[in-house]
Amino acid sequence: MSNSTLTYDKIGVISSTLCMIHCIITPFIFLAKVCSISCCSDAPVWWQIIDYLFLVISFVAVYYSTKDKSLDWLKIFFWITWFFLFITIVNHTLEIIYLNPNLIYIPAFLIIILHLYNMHFHKCHNKNCCPE
Repeated sequence: MSNSTLTYDKIGVISSTLCMIHCIITPFIFLAKVCSISCCSDAPVWWQIIDYLFLVISFVAVYYSTKDKSLDWLKIFFWITWFFLFITIVNHTLEIIYLNPNLIYIPAFLIIILHLYNMHFHKCHNKNCCPE
């Protein structure tokens, strides 16, 4: 594992943490506006775009963090978790089916945990140092 992988893990942790903060504060920001103007009770488009910005940053961090991994289960879990995050964000935007809005915290939290696990327990300097 190279030092750049550790950097992408840090980016992933920061991005996922900021994403969770963004998701947590959204209801409180727009709750104050609910009574003032009925057309603005939903989040504005620019605020929803931030979801996709975090999703792209998360994709890049997961891609580079898993690029040279020798542990297949970690790669798979990273990508399943990212895909779950993608589905929850897209579903939240398009409202395809009803999902509890708090469901988005699960993949965001799991991605943070995976990046932290990767940073602290898989500090390999080459592809052959980690057992499968």
